[in-house]
Amino acid sequence: MKLKFRSGSLSPRLIALLPLLVLAYQPSLAQSNANAGAAATPYRVVDGDKVDSTTFNGWKTWRAMACERCHGANQEGLVGPSLINSLKVLSKEEFVETITNGRPDKGMPNFGGVESAVSNLGGLYAYLKGRSDGAIKPGRVQKAEEK
Repeated sequence: MKLKFRSGSLSPRLIALLPLLVLAYQPSLAQSNANAGAAATPYRVVDGDKVDSTTFNGWKTWRAMACERCHGANQEGLVGPSLINSLKVLSKEEFVETITNGRPDKGMPNFGGVESAVSNLGGLYAYLKGRSDGAIKPGRVQKAEEK
C-alpha cells in the first residue's frame, strides 16, 4: 500500500515520529502478554470444581449428551479417544468441526443438528479444555459465584 501525501502536509520530522506515537498508544508488552494468556484460557475455575457459567453449561451439555459412553466419565477414553489428550493438540476450530461434522470413519457421530450441543459448543470446549489442562478436577462441577 502506497501512501500519498500532499506536499507540505506532513513534515519529515512528523513522519519520523509516527512510529513512536503509535507505540505510545499501545499497551505495554507485559500487559499484552498477560491479556493474551487470559484470552487463551476459555474457562474460569476456582478450587478445581467451581467454574464460570459458560463452562458449567458445557459440563451440563457433556452430561446431557452422555459423551462419557465413548470418552469415559473422566474424559480419559473408552471406545472413543481420551479427550484429556485430544484437547492438548486440537484447536478450538478443530474441536468445533469434530462436534459439528463428526468423524464417521472413527465412529464419532455428527452433532451438528443437535441444538443443545451446537448452542453450547463454547462451553463444552471450555469444560474439556479445563479438564485437559488439569485445572478442572474430574467429577461434578458447580457454578462459581459470578463477580
